[in-house]
Amino acid sequence: MKKVTIYTDGACSGNPGAGGWAAILMYNGYEKEISGYMKETTNNRMELFAIIQGLASLKESCEVEVYSDSAYAIDAINKGWLENWKRANWKTADKKEVKNRDLWNDLSIKISRHNVTFIKVKGHSDNEYNNRCDKLAREQIKTNN
Repeated sequence: MKKVTIYTDGACSGNPGAGGWAAILMYNGYEKEISGYMKETTNNRMELFAIIQGLASLKESCEVEVYSDSAYAIDAINKGWLENWKRANWKTADKKEVKNRDLWNDLSIKISRHNVTFIKVKGHSDNEYNNRCDKLAREQIKTNN
């Protein structure tokens, strides 16, 4: 099974507002950057969308390490919230509808195709790839807004 590393980030100008997302995929010494723009969105949606697009770029089942500075995304997976939401028919512990259900559902499907480990990184610090993703996401906002 191929081992792939994916760094992701999302950004928003206003929340909600114009958004950008980016992912850097690394495999066997090669890097591929992908990024995009959405006109009206939120930061959390861009964080999730970046992860989804990174995983969607993989053409076969892989062992994947996903790095993100989004506690929202990483905690939902690593702390079991996503699985709990699915079991509870997309309701939170306090019986409210899960926000961004469409993206969580899509992400859940993407995760099921791979062996994925999610790793939280500190945002806007000294992580080269996280900083590159942030720059790519912000460039999408600047270019398209």
